[in-house]
Amino acid sequence: MSKASSVTHMGTLGLFTGIPQYENFCRLKDMMNSREMAAAKRPHQFREGVRMVLPAEYEFEGRRRRLANLIEDTHTSALFVLQDGEVRFERYWLTGGRDVHWISFSVAKSFVSALVGIAISEGFISSIEEPITAYLPILVGSGYEDVRIKDVMQMSSGARWNEDYSDPTSEIFKMRAALLPGGSLDEFLKSVVGDTKPGTMCRYASADTQALGLLITETTGCSLSEYMQKKLCEPLGMESPGYWLLDGRGREMAYAGLNLTARDFAKIGELYRNKGVWEERQVVPAEWVAASTKADAPHLAPGRPVVGDHTMPMGYGYQWWLPDGDEGEFSGIGIYNQFVYVDPSRRVVIVKLSANPLFGTSGGEKTQRDVENIEALRAIARSLDRQ
Repeated sequence: MSKASSVTHMGTLGLFTGIPQYENFCRLKDMMNSREMAAAKRPHQFREGVRMVLPAEYEFEGRRRRLANLIEDTHTSALFVLQDGEVRFERYWLTGGRDVHWISFSVAKSFVSALVGIAISEGFISSIEEPITAYLPILVGSGYEDVRIKDVMQMSSGARWNEDYSDPTSEIFKMRAALLPGGSLDEFLKSVVGDTKPGTMCRYASADTQALGLLITETTGCSLSEYMQKKLCEPLGMESPGYWLLDGRGREMAYAGLNLTARDFAKIGELYRNKGVWEERQVVPAEWVAASTKADAPHLAPGRPVVGDHTMPMGYGYQWWLPDGDEGEFSGIGIYNQFVYVDPSRRVVIVKLSANPLFGTSGGEKTQRDVENIEALRAIARSLDRQ
């Protein structure tokens, strides 16, 4: 199948219908148009640590639940645990594997956030207090006109948006049309309209991240892939090539289209766990990491962010989710249960790559299971206190 026809095929994969997807999520880079980022010239391989024993159970909604059941039910392909930069657990199921690429979905948003921080440190962007249209005149007249970059970073742009994966009339479904031959994510962004006052409501909108990807491209003069190659892939020592999926005109799907191995996904978590430092080099400014991983306004606090038809019992930072609690955890989260979870207090990073078949078949936590997965990852991290 040609990639051109594969893009059309992607639209008919049956996402959010209950159809198993683990045979697709490991090969989207081959099914769709994509742009490669080379493995680093000096690949970084994590040190091998003492292997941990996973906890048998975790607690969610007042009940003890079996971790093995969650792994099986959510069609987990990879579970990778680091502590102090050492591998404490690594296992693959179904179509996963150490060298297998997997689709990030919205975990890509956290990588885009890091790249915005780097672009600011390099002087390409003066301040996140500036309106995004100061750099993107293409969006003048859209819902992004005069909206602060910071509000876009915090999913608080005010754009009208419905991220309900079970609703075929939602904006997230309409956005997918840009992946068809000739489709354009840039044109889609121009069609976004304002709905609420910017900076007052955290409404999860994938278009906001796509606008940030365009911001990186227009300010640095590099494609998103080129900038990530130079600023993250090389410094972090990515072991395998990475791939960004593209729209019908060659623009990266900044909001969801990153394909990496589990080990390379873990590197963004380990970088942020270490406050932006990698092998004694400040890759992302420490102040950016700190600002990215805290909710600095009431509308970003746990229980306030809105996703589709429900609120999330987590807070939101700069494209990072913030689990409720006082231990400073944060996580990149993507649909179908993709996670890069970080517990700085325990020096732990966990990657979980999945293809939860029920995801999006109805609204809310019952089928999404994002919050439940976070509780399971918390249990894994906390079990290391005893090992």
